[in-house]
Amino acid sequence: MASPRTITIVALSVALGLFFIFMGTIKLTPRLSRDAYNEMKRAYKSYVRALPMLKKMGVSSILLRKSIGALEVVCGIVMTLVPGRPKDVANFLLLLLVLAVLFFHQLVGDPLKRYAHALVFGILLTCRLLIARQPEEQLPEKRILSVNGDEQPINHEAAPEKGKMKVS
Repeated sequence: MASPRTITIVALSVALGLFFIFMGTIKLTPRLSRDAYNEMKRAYKSYVRALPMLKKMGVSSILLRKSIGALEVVCGIVMTLVPGRPKDVANFLLLLLVLAVLFFHQLVGDPLKRYAHALVFGILLTCRLLIARQPEEQLPEKRILSVNGDEQPINHEAAPEKGKMKVS
């Protein structure tokens, strides 16, 4: 049976991946929801207006929205389907993206209800990344210690640390 850690990572990966595929698709096409698509267009126009530096670099609101949407879709697919290290890379990229989106929302003065979802999914991405980067717990193994020619099983808790002698 899979460990609780593995189940948690898989569940978070699939849920987060599907969410970002959905949100990225809304940014790219009006097919899922015309209202949400139009809202995204309006929001990204305000982001570019609030950051004149983007305009100077030649980044339009359309390019910004489509590039963020495409990155969300690609990273969402990786989070959902691809095993191993690429999931962690996609997780990290999405976390950076969420931080950028939170910055944009703060920059234009949006109320909390407009970006609360970004906060929640940023926290979930952080949790998934922290859980995934923790080493797998290993069961304690019994070792044999030879004392005066007698072999005795020892327990990890009772065993002295390496380089230290237990004195009683």
